[in-house]
Amino acid sequence: MRKIFIITSVAIIAVLFVGCGADQAVKKAEKYYAVGEYYDAAAQYKKAYSQTPSKEKEKRGQLSLKMAECYRRINNTSKAITAYKNVIRYRQADSVTQLRLAQQLMKSGNYKEAEKNFQIAIDSLAVSNAEEGLTTLAKNGLQAAKMAPEWKKEGSKYTVKRMDLFNSRRDDFSPALAGDESNQLFFTSTRNQAQGDEYSGITGSKPADIFWSQKDEKGKWGKPQTIDSELNSGFEEGACCFSPDGKTMYLTQCKTDPQYPRYATIAVSNRSDAAWSKPTELNIGKDTLSSYAHPAVSPDGEWLYFVSDMPGGYGGFDIWRCRLYSGKEVGGAENLGEIINTPGDEMFPTFRPNGDLYFSSDGHPGMGGLDIFIAKAKTVGWTIEHPGFPLNSQGDDFGMTFEGLLNQGYFSSSRGDNRGLDHIYSFFNPEIVQTVKGWVYEQDGYELTAAQVYMVGNDGTNLKLSVRGDGSFTQEIKPGVDYVLLGTCKGYLNHQEQLRVEPVTESEEYVLQFPLANIAAPVLIENIFYDFDKATLRPESTTALDELVKLLNENPNVTIELSAHTDYKGSDQYNERLSQRRAESVVGYLIDHGIAADRLMPKGYGEGKPKTIKKKVAERYDFLKEGDVLTEDFIAQLTEEQQEQCNQLNRRTEFKVLRTTYGMFDREGKLIQTPQPKEEPQDSEEPQSSEPW
Repeated sequence: MRKIFIITSVAIIAVLFVGCGADQAVKKAEKYYAVGEYYDAAAQYKKAYSQTPSKEKEKRGQLSLKMAECYRRINNTSKAITAYKNVIRYRQADSVTQLRLAQQLMKSGNYKEAEKNFQIAIDSLAVSNAEEGLTTLAKNGLQAAKMAPEWKKEGSKYTVKRMDLFNSRRDDFSPALAGDESNQLFFTSTRNQAQGDEYSGITGSKPADIFWSQKDEKGKWGKPQTIDSELNSGFEEGACCFSPDGKTMYLTQCKTDPQYPRYATIAVSNRSDAAWSKPTELNIGKDTLSSYAHPAVSPDGEWLYFVSDMPGGYGGFDIWRCRLYSGKEVGGAENLGEIINTPGDEMFPTFRPNGDLYFSSDGHPGMGGLDIFIAKAKTVGWTIEHPGFPLNSQGDDFGMTFEGLLNQGYFSSSRGDNRGLDHIYSFFNPEIVQTVKGWVYEQDGYELTAAQVYMVGNDGTNLKLSVRGDGSFTQEIKPGVDYVLLGTCKGYLNHQEQLRVEPVTESEEYVLQFPLANIAAPVLIENIFYDFDKATLRPESTTALDELVKLLNENPNVTIELSAHTDYKGSDQYNERLSQRRAESVVGYLIDHGIAADRLMPKGYGEGKPKTIKKKVAERYDFLKEGDVLTEDFIAQLTEEQQEQCNQLNRRTEFKVLRTTYGMFDREGKLIQTPQPKEEPQDSEEPQSSEPW
């Protein structure tokens, strides 16, 4: 009897200790869950579950539900499915449980069982009179479970490849291409090289940092590197994007507070030389209890798109946008509406340069988890497309970035990873894309980064294009359309190019040059040739002269001085007379080709104005530097070969702008008004004149 008493007492004490341990674990779990540390919360709920006797079915079922929610949020699909099934087994399930289980089954690729559970959820939601959003998700899920096998069977033109160079044994996601030639790739990673010593209670990994990779001159990507600046911290940073000029980075940041939930914010970093500054928070709204994440800048740079769970949405996370102003100011936020947003989560917006919006959703019918969708802007609202398999999969697919205007680039996906980790993939779709690429630069100088290019097409196209840091721009064009492109920059003459786009059978890029003449400085006219010791223009000069005719026609309010220069050989008087005759020969050619004589002033300077070397010229001659003046004394100190090169530079034909108001004023000095079209008579059936005024 004594032995029995002792054994019984020990058993009772053990049960009490187990029960106490379970309660302590639940308390810790609830604390972690409240601040969003789902990884740590799941571990404590699991501990409590294992210490709860199997006969306490109700408690076990409730703990299973808590575990399931944690596993769902940290993307551990297999454990989430097991936990949800335990909730059902212990009869603690409701209609939402069936819905969540069905969604997790979709992520595991078990479409038949998912279909069954979606139907159970729909029936249960109808009985419980649940909110409409849950019913919408269940119905969309049922449709997806039926369509997903067909999408997988049909496939698409996309090819997808895992990019092992960028990937680690942790999460790697949200790639973003940068650089004028898309030769830099920034992405988010929780790899061991990330800053911070502690592991996140949210994910069980190190807090995410932004890493980058550089492509070399041969087009080969280098090994990912850390960013040597204050861009990253011990907090979570990631999911970044760039302004069109590449000088501003918008990123998601989530700071740690052990006492409060984690609310993501959007921060801004600016590039100075090659370094990124410490991010500063972008104040989008006054709501401090909502998250703001996953920024994306529209191709025109005027709008910031982002993700938020702020009030006024359609449920879960929605995609919003606000207007971007200078500095760190933004306009009021507006929701993109119910065509894009659902009662589920819409996340990771990004833009293809042609204006198409790509985003990921688990609310629209997809193949499982987050699927990528394409939103095309129409006159009224949007149209939504599902690009199919293999761009989408049963896992989470998100975070697109595009390499130029072609349908190729990189994205992230959790497909094929049993732990639910994300990795970076490349994608390619061989669709035919025709583009025009142009460079705007100072004639005989460097790129003009402040330039604007106006593009008009006979299909109604009317665009204003900004240039990148190298003075270039790229724009998609359509076959069968005639385009006129006008390069402009303050302080420079305009330059116009015309383009006729023919249909093609594969992608093609047209390349145009926009050399702009400086209004404030003489402009060299290259490839003007005269007969030796004469003023007669040689036939090979006509190409350059025709370009000058074109330039003057494109800038009809300009008058110019046309100047010719010689080297120092020969007498001053002879050189001046020769250069004057040569300038007059060029002016005569221009007049013969339709340029008004009173817009042209020929001037021969002989050897009187030796050339001053510009930086770009100095780069071609290692014995010259910027600012050198090619006088006779300067040239005399050089070698014989160098002397001849300098004499060639001095023998030149130039023009400089004298006025930019030709033909704009009448004799009395009044501005000449452009005739306006007459108003059409309101009550007349008489045919109107074809004249514009």
